[in-house]
Amino acid sequence: MKKVNLTKALLIGASAAVLSAGAVAGPNSQLTVAEGASAKVQEQFKGWVAGDKVRGRKDKCFGIALAGENDCKAGAGTSCEGTSTTDFQANAWTYAPKGVCESVVTPNGKGSLEG
Repeated sequence: MKKVNLTKALLIGASAAVLSAGAVAGPNSQLTVAEGASAKVQEQFKGWVAGDKVRGRKDKCFGIALAGENDCKAGAGTSCEGTSTTDFQANAWTYAPKGVCESVVTPNGKGSLEG
């Protein structure tokens, strides 16, 4: 009986970890959507900026995070989440809704799918 309860507890814990994993960093107030972006992209962007969690398919969007707010990869000497040192660092990415990245506009230009 104890084995079953332990297994069940481990499965519940693992499920909770999987469900809570995902995008940590989010959009910031300096991001806008490009003129001419499709209605679908505009809708996804607005929801994301309003705080909707990125679910399902997403893109690693480079150059859109503020310093220390990237999801992962921020260049030589860094490892992952929260390690970018400048706003809109070109080699640091944040998850964005699938298909939205290249329509995100920052003060330094557009988001990119490549770092």
